[in-house]
Amino acid sequence: MTEELQTGIIRISDDVVATIAGLAALETPGIAAMSGGISEGLAKRLSGKNAQKGVSVEVGQLEAAVDLRIIVQYGIPIQEVCRQLQENVREALENMTGLHVVEVNVKVEGVAFKEEETSSEEIARLK
Repeated sequence: MTEELQTGIIRISDDVVATIAGLAALETPGIAAMSGGISEGLAKRLSGKNAQKGVSVEVGQLEAAVDLRIIVQYGIPIQEVCRQLQENVREALENMTGLHVVEVNVKVEGVAFKEEETSSEEIARLK
């Protein structure tokens, strides 16, 4: 995005837009992680430091479109999580950048299961 003002030009990098979208996605309840995509092998769990993974954006002068690849938590209705995700990403981008978000496409690439916690007795038995 580039905006010319009387005082100069404001430019927002595509990477910044992708980072905002990724962080908003990771903050959405029911999203276990972002996915690096099939081409990168198995889906990877990513931290906020690498929030651009699983996010691609097309940014114009006034509008943006976002594609997200995600992993959802098992047991949560996928449609509801995805609708909330679309709303959160749209709101974050519009509020922070001033861009009009024309679409937020979501591709669910996996389901994450909660890992069972190992009891101290099991750990002692394994030693």
